[in-house]
Amino acid sequence: MSDDLFQDPAASAAPVIEVDLDAPLASRMRPQTLSEYTGQRHILGEGKLLRRAVQADRFSSIILYGPPGVGKTTLAHIISQETRARFVTLSGVESSVADIRKEAEAASKLRKLTGQGTVLFVDEIHRFNKAQQDVLLPHLERGTLRFIGATTHNPFFYVNSPLVSRSQVFTLEPLGIEDLQTLMQRALVDQERGLGKWNAQLTAEASLHLATIADGDARKCLNALELAVLSSVPDADQRITIDLQAAEESVQQKTVVYDGDGDAHYDTASAFIKSMRASDPDAAIYWLAKMLYAGEDIRFIARRIVIAASEDVGMADSNALRVAVTAQQAVEVIGMPEARIILAHAVIYIATAPKSNRAYMAINAALEDVKKGRTLPVPKHLRDSHYQGAKQFGHGEGYLYPHDFEGGFVPQRCLEGGRQYYEPTTNGLEGRIKERLDHYRQQWEKAQQQA
Repeated sequence: MSDDLFQDPAASAAPVIEVDLDAPLASRMRPQTLSEYTGQRHILGEGKLLRRAVQADRFSSIILYGPPGVGKTTLAHIISQETRARFVTLSGVESSVADIRKEAEAASKLRKLTGQGTVLFVDEIHRFNKAQQDVLLPHLERGTLRFIGATTHNPFFYVNSPLVSRSQVFTLEPLGIEDLQTLMQRALVDQERGLGKWNAQLTAEASLHLATIADGDARKCLNALELAVLSSVPDADQRITIDLQAAEESVQQKTVVYDGDGDAHYDTASAFIKSMRASDPDAAIYWLAKMLYAGEDIRFIARRIVIAASEDVGMADSNALRVAVTAQQAVEVIGMPEARIILAHAVIYIATAPKSNRAYMAINAALEDVKKGRTLPVPKHLRDSHYQGAKQFGHGEGYLYPHDFEGGFVPQRCLEGGRQYYEPTTNGLEGRIKERLDHYRQQWEKAQQQA
């Protein structure tokens, strides 16, 4: 598939990027060289691996992974400027297996005729199915193609492992506020591709607001800047000043990057759960707010709170489970926006409650024994004795009814071998449970010694 941003890829080893002056500002201001590229210093700073590989034209296969608007496609375009290879691009949304084979065949012919290599860029590589991704593999093995893939989804989950194993994965991070402010200032003074002819300037407050609200997305930031400039009326000196009010109006509502089945969903949910576990109510409430703002299913959130109540609070405060289950039931009836209050109530309770995962650890250990060890028979004194003929088998013989004894306890074990699965902590109410259980276990041990 041809790309209008480039000249005929076979005509030059270093195609010149054509700029569509009718395109949005973010597209017009796309950096054309590494020196213009802003951000991603962790992989593109002086001496860093990716920068060295690009400048030396020594890379093989690369996957660029990161959220929208951080420079994945731009970096691929820059590589087209730096490399001596023919550069072609395909779309993970629109391209087919036939397109891949067509480009591979062209690359093979070009190499035989001229010795020139081919770099194939696949945008949104995660949208290729397994068959499409597999078609690439033999061409990468033979060196017919060098591959650059761009994806917003974790390649270790959404890209076939054979392709990942043949590629160097580079993670691109959201741009910092200073990086975005640099890009906006560059756009304001650029006469050819930017907004220089509008004689516009940003106040410090407006610049900070746009850079902050963009959430690290250069495309979002520059397009908001363009809207602010084009919708403003020049003053008597034909100057445009974008103040905080104009900046706020150019972005009516902040959009949070949050895909319901992708990394943003799982990473935010992970941070939410771990913040409750870490007894950090401020962090837990923030991640809750992010999920709610992004439109996360409140039933999913409520389920995670219920799980945390047992897994992380557990016996240290069993009331946490009652609070969580009540909250789960309430949000089903109430719905948003009021459900946010109920969820916040439950989250803060879980986060500030004493913690114990010993019930969780106990069931895991018991399941592991059932799975791998010998299945223990039910002791005869515990077997069902309520049917005719049970006494003939000795079922129920020797069973001691605890309520017939002082304190409702009798030192008679119910599991052969004396295996201990539950080891209580001293946290919260579990400390009192530990004292009682330690007493019971001492009585069991004494009774066993006397038997």
